[in-house]
Amino acid sequence: MAIDLKTSSDFKENFSFGKIYFKKLIFPLIFVFLFHILFYDLSLATLFFVIVVLISFAVIIVTYLGSIRRKEINQIKDIIFKIRENKFNSPDEISLGKHLVELEGEIKSMFLRTQNDIQNLKKLEQVRTEFLGNVSHELRTPIFAIQGFIETLLNGAIDDKRVNRSFLEKAGIHTENLNNLLNDLIDISMIESGQMKMSFRYFGIAEFITGIIDEFTPLADEKGLEIRCGYIKPTLKIFGDRNRLKQVFVNLLQNAIKYTDTGYIEIICNEEGKLCNISIKDTGIGIPEVDLERIFERFYRVDKARSRAVGGTGLGLAIVKHILEAHSSKIEVKSEVNKGTEFSFKLKK
Repeated sequence: MAIDLKTSSDFKENFSFGKIYFKKLIFPLIFVFLFHILFYDLSLATLFFVIVVLISFAVIIVTYLGSIRRKEINQIKDIIFKIRENKFNSPDEISLGKHLVELEGEIKSMFLRTQNDIQNLKKLEQVRTEFLGNVSHELRTPIFAIQGFIETLLNGAIDDKRVNRSFLEKAGIHTENLNNLLNDLIDISMIESGQMKMSFRYFGIAEFITGIIDEFTPLADEKGLEIRCGYIKPTLKIFGDRNRLKQVFVNLLQNAIKYTDTGYIEIICNEEGKLCNISIKDTGIGIPEVDLERIFERFYRVDKARSRAVGGTGLGLAIVKHILEAHSSKIEVKSEVNKGTEFSFKLKK
């Protein structure tokens, strides 16, 4: 009689998978065997028959349990393989037997985490690609300008007193813009990687803001703008990194002056319990509602033509956002086109 090799192979695999249960069966079988020896007067033939029956019973049970275990493990392996190959579209497609409900829940959670990781990696790759493209573009602009002015000077304009100084001054401005861009790139890189260390301490906010206003008053005067400041209690102190918070105020005031042609800029500090709410308002051109959610993205510009005309790296608001997040704060913005913009955030006092 021919032996079915497949059946024989399945039997061996099922028995192999079921061996884990053998230890659990061996002691009850030994107990049954000893019970028969002690309490029954058995002949040698009967005793041999009992042994054969018990061993056969053990093999059948082990093989049966092994087939169940083999099926479940193969099902789990198949599901994990499909997750790895990204063949599932939804966790609802994952299904195990009723005895593996808890494991099914864990695998579904793993699937969702894997999907989220994949989506995050795709987003990060897109952001990285966009970031590199933006950096290349932003660097190219001042470099090409500097190169153009230098080539013009070398080609003879250096001897022309009417333009040589002007070209050198323009090249100097673009060099400064390039330096600012590189500094901002370094800052945002350090902030996002967690390498920028903060030095938190209490300092007087009234004197701090007065000093910043004094720095920006000449720039505002050039455009005929007034920088106002509401009353701040002289003893009011806030908790934070003084230098990094100065970066926040400088970026916000620079933007306010750039995008305000007439009117004023106002700084307001209001105490709210254990917090100090700080607002910087202007009467400038405002920001369209559609752009409000994106203005804190790196290199995002509301009006690209005007942004380039007035200068700036396109990283200022992104840096502001990260610095304030490091202070456990969040920056908010309200704006109306042609009416002005208000940035506000809260700091511990």
